[in-house]
Amino acid sequence: MLLSFASHIPAQEGTEPITFGVGAFSVTTMPEVQQQGKTDILIGATDDILNKYTIERTYRTAINAFLIETDGQTILVDAGLGRNLINNLEKCKKKEEDIKIVLLTHLHGDHIGGLLKEGKKTFPYATLYISQAEYDYWTNDDIMQSLPENRRNGFINVRKMLNIYKDHLRLFVPGEHEDTTNELLPGIRAIAAYGHTPGHTTYLFTSDGYQLLIWGDVTHATSVQIPCPQVAVTYDTDSSKAVDARRRIMKYVSEKGIRVAGMHIEYPGLIDIKGDESKGYTCKLLCVCEGVYR
Repeated sequence: MLLSFASHIPAQEGTEPITFGVGAFSVTTMPEVQQQGKTDILIGATDDILNKYTIERTYRTAINAFLIETDGQTILVDAGLGRNLINNLEKCKKKEEDIKIVLLTHLHGDHIGGLLKEGKKTFPYATLYISQAEYDYWTNDDIMQSLPENRRNGFINVRKMLNIYKDHLRLFVPGEHEDTTNELLPGIRAIAAYGHTPGHTTYLFTSDGYQLLIWGDVTHATSVQIPCPQVAVTYDTDSSKAVDARRRIMKYVSEKGIRVAGMHIEYPGLIDIKGDESKGYTCKLLCVCEGVYR
């Protein structure tokens, strides 16, 4: 069973939070950045691929977070860079104190930047959910010291954030997509998608026969990496594992008819994926109207 969507985007394209339903879950795309990405970050993209799937060697990309409301719970999935997060929450009539759970796909700066404000917790009552493998990677001194000094800032910033939230961390091990019994929270399963980072995690929301996978950074250049999942990006920690994860997850959502939301999918951040790798995957950017749709 699929979600129902109306056929147009609001006039202020790409600037306003927009809400839709996934069964009992109310999901809001919290857009922060809409921009053109450059293909020099892509690994394995031939001239034929670039000519077919990009416009003048650029592609549409974004930075999004997602707000989830269900049974009195207010959940944030990632926190973006933080430039527009509070403003977006205000538009949704939410305060920082309302966020009780933050589900993190991984700990890159464009996913955790909004967690701190002036060096303090943005969300004073929130518990951060982080995969154990992701936490272990960013807190590993040997890994950090193995990097050139000018590349250690990411680790320093992550550790600062983790220290500030240290009493409100929930570490977990995500399951595989075939495991339907491994719920992290009611109606929410964490599914491993390791590769982009060592603990990169997707979140599957299921309610009343409806499903949505918020897949973090499974794609960055969506228009390229859906038809050509073998294309990686330079800032994957392990590009081979990232490609394997993308192939596995795309096969899963295509076969099951699961709608996808992503942090780097252009506004409103939602796609349908159809096909298979042998014949080629296609994706359709979905359009929604203001309001909640089920």
